[in-house]
Amino acid sequence: MAFLHPGQPVRKGLCGVAFLYGLIVRLRLACYHFRWFRSSQMPCRVVSVGNLTVGGTGKTPVVILLTQWLQSQGRRVAVLSRGYKRASGVPQLLVSDGGTILASPSEAGDEPFLIARRCPKAIVAVGADRAALGQWVLAQHPVDCMILDDGFQHLGIRRDVDLVLLDATDATGLDAMAPAGRLREPLDGLARATAVVVTRADSKEEVEAISGRLRTAGLQFNDSIEVLFKADSCVSVQAEENKPLDWCRGKSLWLVSGIGNSESFRRSALSAGVEVVGETVFQDHHRYDADDVHRIRAAAQSAKADIVMTTEKDAGKLLLFLLPQDSWWALRVRAEVVRGEERLRRLVLGDGVQARA
Repeated sequence: MAFLHPGQPVRKGLCGVAFLYGLIVRLRLACYHFRWFRSSQMPCRVVSVGNLTVGGTGKTPVVILLTQWLQSQGRRVAVLSRGYKRASGVPQLLVSDGGTILASPSEAGDEPFLIARRCPKAIVAVGADRAALGQWVLAQHPVDCMILDDGFQHLGIRRDVDLVLLDATDATGLDAMAPAGRLREPLDGLARATAVVVTRADSKEEVEAISGRLRTAGLQFNDSIEVLFKADSCVSVQAEENKPLDWCRGKSLWLVSGIGNSESFRRSALSAGVEVVGETVFQDHHRYDADDVHRIRAAAQSAKADIVMTTEKDAGKLLLFLLPQDSWWALRVRAEVVRGEERLRRLVLGDGVQARA
């Protein structure tokens, strides 16, 4: 099934297919609501970070931020992810045991591998069945809290907190069900959410556009949480080297990305005061090969780029094909809560929040 990229209009010709897809989704949700399908209760706190739409809303940097918050309080955290497009076919795979990374980006999937690298003391595991995966992790590791990466539609496991991320730059993504639009489920599914987190909330007008669509649908989230993604530093793809953001200021860059929102990556790079001389954009979760890297290298050299800049999510997959002399760097981005941080901390850290069925 083909999905729209952020900003694309609704495809009128696919509305019939979207209607049928919506019926199937509603039937599945009803099965969980009436307990015809069972949800498993974990013996620890469960926080879900999910989407209502397909595509990149910034779940990974938010998961990293929440994991760091929990660990700063002494919590033992496990991150459970599907491991989308991972090469490994085993039902459950341990990406990190909280001390050692045990799987490659291709085996684990892009996001779980990045989370394991950014949160080296967290347990990170992948598997399609989150309930079975959670029990499998608990049988091996003592865990105080589980974070479900992209967990909103995975109702087989109960959660204490359901966070749903909405991209402020993609208000039109809320207009129709996939494949006509970008909704994974009807908009009224937001009623299940504990809180809405509006990401890429740089523009008040864009945030208001999201709020307006929710109000039109009869949904009110006046106390929504707002998050920005800020360029933090530059990390060498080939070495354990981290440079401050000012290091690349004034340099000419060739950008490379295979993520859900390449425009967001471009804006983050430009915010560092660089000159972008060219860009190579792939689809989300692109699997790089030697020919890709050869073409990118040639294009960057032809444009006289000082360095090639990619995302942290892409860096692990590109590493295998680089030459020692390649100056390729990843832009590290961090999530910053600019509205509702105190509320988000209370929800995640567990002050007075009751479990949701």
